[in-house]
Amino acid sequence: MTTLARNAAGAAVARPLTAAERFGVLEKPDLTFTPEIARETEHLYEKVKQFIPAFEWPVYAPYVAAINRLKRERGAVILAHNYQTPEIFHCVADIVGDSLQLARDATKVDAEIIIQCGVHFMAETSKLLNPEKTVLIPDSRAGCSLSESITGEDVRLLKQRYPGVPVVTYVNTSADVKAETDICCTSSNVLAVIESLESDTVLCIPDEYLAMNVAKQTNKKILTWKGHCEVHERFTAAELLSYKEAHPGIEIIGHPECHPDVIAVCDFAGSTSGMINYVKDNRPSRVLLVTECSMASNIQAELPGVDFVKPCNLCPHMKRITLPKILDSLVTMTEEVLVDPAIADRARLAVERMVNLKQ
Repeated sequence: MTTLARNAAGAAVARPLTAAERFGVLEKPDLTFTPEIARETEHLYEKVKQFIPAFEWPVYAPYVAAINRLKRERGAVILAHNYQTPEIFHCVADIVGDSLQLARDATKVDAEIIIQCGVHFMAETSKLLNPEKTVLIPDSRAGCSLSESITGEDVRLLKQRYPGVPVVTYVNTSADVKAETDICCTSSNVLAVIESLESDTVLCIPDEYLAMNVAKQTNKKILTWKGHCEVHERFTAAELLSYKEAHPGIEIIGHPECHPDVIAVCDFAGSTSGMINYVKDNRPSRVLLVTECSMASNIQAELPGVDFVKPCNLCPHMKRITLPKILDSLVTMTEEVLVDPAIADRARLAVERMVNLKQ
């Protein structure tokens, strides 16, 4: 759908309607905490009461109730990454998971509107896989140090330097980078992606530590790029060894975006979903998750018998997503995520190859 606008010369030109124009802007709901709101959200508070004191819930509850009502009214679905805070993860999200899960589930969404509670590249990925749907992110400033570490031009230069070498790009990148990529990967499927390629040399970008860690699991030669996650690169092996000394018997579960020296100290390493499944399957009495600390809270809500020791490294970008901003997205239909059509088809192909890869 389009409407007419005036360009700089004053001529009438067609432009696409904004999401607000297509769906309309609603009045902001009353956010008073009432007995009705208390009853409506009581079952949700049970999931997060160990993280949100009872005296604070009256601040959260009206937002939770309003978001859940408005998403039904709008025909919207909320996707939330494992790093979102418990009140988002457990109280308003419809689909939760790691980057691979969210990418796969985004292709199965029937809703006309997707609210992406994560960082910008995740919302872009949802848009690539759902070009006809409206994708909103509550705060477009929710970026990613990995995504910002590389550009499409950088990839083009790498391809000139290593002609014929396939490019495997971490999903934590912009659409511009994905458009220059043979196939995307996530931390949960990077080995399967690399092993699916016939070449004995592979460019695995931009996360240097992920590439270094997967290089230990394959006979292929892995070429790297110096991109790092600002959360995971802060962990050190010495820090984890001190936790082991202070907490005998503790199990340390790491994320492959950490330095190889850190992974060497861990009892298990895997994607966020892999880490969650490990804890659920093994039920260690005490565990330390070497990743963004909100994930420990989200798992702990479901596993009260597990003692989580938390070296709390927060992702400042993930924390830009809040209940008030989610509500504002539903009310005003902002901020809409759009991908330049000139690069969208090529970027989509790289993501679809990953999603459709048989494992």
